[in-house]
Order: sequence, then C-alpha cells, then structure tokens
Amino acid sequence: MLNLTTQVDFHARVRPDALALAYDDQRLSWRDLQARVRVTAAGLRERGVGPDSIVAMLMKNSAAFIELLYAISHLGAVSLPLNFRLAREEIDYILGHSGAMLLVADDEFRDTVEGIGVATVILDDAARHDSRAAFGGAGEIIRAHRREAADLMRLMYTSGTTDRPKGVMHSYGNFFAKNFDMINNLQLDANERLGVVGPLYHVGAADLPGLAVHCAGGALFVQREFRAEAALRMIAAEGITGIWLAPVMTGAILHQDPAGLPDLGSLRWCIGGGERTPEQRIRDFRRIFPNARYIDGYGLTETVSGDVLMEPGREIEKIGSVGRPMSLVEVEIRGEDGAPLPWGEVGEICLRGPKVTKGYWKDEARTRAAMLPDGFFRSGDMGYLDSEGFLFLTDRKKDMIISGGENIASSEVERVIFEMEQVMDVAVIAQPDPQWGEVPVAVVTLRPGAALDFDLLNAHCRARLAGFKCPKALHIVAELPRNPSGKILKRVLREQIAAGKA
Repeated sequence: MLNLTTQVDFHARVRPDALALAYDDQRLSWRDLQARVRVTAAGLRERGVGPDSIVAMLMKNSAAFIELLYAISHLGAVSLPLNFRLAREEIDYILGHSGAMLLVADDEFRDTVEGIGVATVILDDAARHDSRAAFGGAGEIIRAHRREAADLMRLMYTSGTTDRPKGVMHSYGNFFAKNFDMINNLQLDANERLGVVGPLYHVGAADLPGLAVHCAGGALFVQREFRAEAALRMIAAEGITGIWLAPVMTGAILHQDPAGLPDLGSLRWCIGGGERTPEQRIRDFRRIFPNARYIDGYGLTETVSGDVLMEPGREIEKIGSVGRPMSLVEVEIRGEDGAPLPWGEVGEICLRGPKVTKGYWKDEARTRAAMLPDGFFRSGDMGYLDSEGFLFLTDRKKDMIISGGENIASSEVERVIFEMEQVMDVAVIAQPDPQWGEVPVAVVTLRPGAALDFDLLNAHCRARLAGFKCPKALHIVAELPRNPSGKILKRVLREQIAAGKA
C-alpha cells in the first residue's frame, strides 16, 4: 500500500518520541504527528472528503500545512496547494478547472476567498498551530486508504506557455521515486534536520528534499515565511543540516553582516533554486557556511523537481553546469524532430523516468504535446550535455521568466495586457534584476490615438494577476521585431531593452 501516512505510522512505531516537526515554539514527536493527522483526517471525512476528492490549500507555511498533506492522503484524497500570491481570478480558475470540493485557507486570506463558490474552512492562529482546532470532532478515526503507484496524490498548477495554468499530476509513484533519489543522493537519515523556509506550495520547499526527510525519519523545522535573519538563527539554534533556498533567498542571506552571524557549522548542504549560479556566489556561500556545499540543480514541477544536481567537489570545475542526472532520471538533448543530439550540441532538454508526470489534469492536448513517443518529456528548456554528462542550461524555449524562484509564463501576462483597449500588440520579456534574478517587463505597441502609462498598466494587471507576475516596467515601441513566420523575436527585444533602444 502507498499512502503518505504509512511512513508516519512506521516512524511513530519505531521512534515514537523522536522529533518529527517543529513550528514556532512547538515540538511534535512522531507519536504527536500521527495523532493529529488521524483526528484531522476524521474531521475532513465528516466534511465529505474521501478517495479522489480534491482539497485545495491556500495557506502559508505552518504545522497545519504538513498535517493536512498527510490527512488528505490518509483518506485517499488529492491535495492541491495554491500559491497564496495568486489573484482571485486565478484562484477561481484553478478551483473550477480542478474540480476542488473543499478549500482550506488561512484567515489572512479570508477576504480573498469570500464568496468563492467552494466549501471553505478558515484556519485561525490556533488551527495553524494544530489542525485539530479546525477539524477535530467526533469523527471516526479510520485506517489509511489504500493507494497504488499510479494513483493521483497531488495537483500542482504551474504557469504554462498558453493563457492558462496547467494542472500537473503527481502520482504516488512519482513522489516516492523522487524521495528515493533525494535520500540516495543526499544520504538522508533519521538525524537529518531540514530547514523549511520556502513556501510549501512550491516543489522547492515541499520536495527538495522536503517530505523525503520524513521518509528517512528526520525532522522538519518549518518557518511561516522566509526572513534571512530568522533563517540564520534557526540554522544555528536548531542544528539545521540541510535547506532549500530560492536564489533571492540565498542572496538575502549572503547580504547579512558576517560579523553578526551565529555558528552555522551544522549545515551540510543547501540546494539552490535551479539557475546557473555564478562562481562568486558559491565562494561567498562557503565563507558563511564553512561545512556546507551549495548544490546547484535543475528540475521541473512535472518531474517533482530534483532531476539534476551538482556533485560534491565539482562545483567550481563545472561552473555554469547544474550537475548530472539523479539515479532514476534519464536526460537527453533532442532536436526539433525529437531525435537525440550528440554531446556538446544545444537542443531541448528531455527527461524520462518514474518521476515524470503522467500528464496535465483534464488537458489531453497539452499532455500529448509534451510527450515524445519513446516516453521522454519535453521540458521546453534548452541546453547541452558535455562529454561527462553534465547538463548546461542555455535558454528557455518556453520564454518562462523566473523571478525570486517563481515561474512566470510571459504568455499568461500578455493575455491580461491584451485585454486593454489601448494595446495593439504586446510582448512580455525578462529583464535582469539584482534582487529577484529576473522581473517581467512589458513591451507594447498602441492603437492609433491611444495613450498608456505604467500606472494604468499596473492597475489593470494587479486586478487580474499575482503581484510578482505584473510587469515592473513599460516600454512603448512602434513595432515588435518578428521573424518571417510572424513570431516575436524576444531575444532581439531583450537586447534592445538592455541597450536602451526600446
């Protein structure tokens, strides 16, 4: 039987008093976590949640977030973590498209979800610290529902290359294959103490290695939101051994005053946010964390992430690479025709293995488009492999913008801007940013006689999109550069913006 709570039950049996989860001033043993999950599962069942029900979660990090993930799985239901920075229109779409039957939301999002049309449970501070405060009751505690490897465990909606997000299906087989690779690669065991400072709705915090630490019997130390000083204090005070950080988080930590830093010698490793990390950043990281290695990597939501990681001692020698594939992942570079390319030649990064999603929820067309006949998944990213199998990223075929670790589909933002009556044509591109890595900017052509300024564009976008997706600058041009087939040349636009010619 495959169920997330089988691992909770196992550790509650063999190490009942060992630490499983810490949040704020709480310390939960495996026995404590098991008890909370069972009661919360019973409360969910009283609300009609059962096998294959979809339960959405609009929550920041908390003890309840972890407890709910387990309780939802216990019933054979499917969790749907939502990015809490999404706009109401985006949340409405995802809830409707997914068919979610219940939404659990933190009380700070009460106004966002008011009248949303899905049964909703609001968590106050007490419930965020203990999910039983919202779901406890007289419900009968039941055994875990049996799940198989192909059964759906989780839905994660990710920005797509068209006008709407895609629901990535994560099966139990995907999830446990990811856990095996994380445990194997990072040598995780029951002594692991993972700092969870990124948002748990994201594969970075949830899966790199995230709950794989629980599979190994280790403990999760959860912070509600990332703050550099608080993260450093936690590493020192709790003896944190590993952590995942998006690039913007790493940058914030490295900007702290070294003179005031606590003893950070416990940290053994940090997985980065999936970009080509500059050599200087790796050296700066080593100065602050003398016993830890910075692990650059590459992965997709569609593969539960963690597909390629840098190997120990090769970081500087292979600077610019994101590492070599994990044990359960095949990586090949394919041409436009889908045929494999030799090492050193740039093409589309394609992946195959038990971690790869079986497709997109209720979207057969996009599923077919993403899969090659031999089972390889088309990532949409461009890169090459060197003669030793190290992967180098060169570009994003999908024109995805990565800002502070968040994926932004340029086409999704373009769709919203096209709604403005002043706009004739628009392209949204990435612009380098020292804090966020990249930010979106809009390049627009106007209809004859129309006028548009940034404030008007910003107000329109913020009413329809999450703040991080909204363009941070507006450039008005006479025309957009296109190739002979009419496709906008975004590379040319980026060069023009960088040179101040647009």
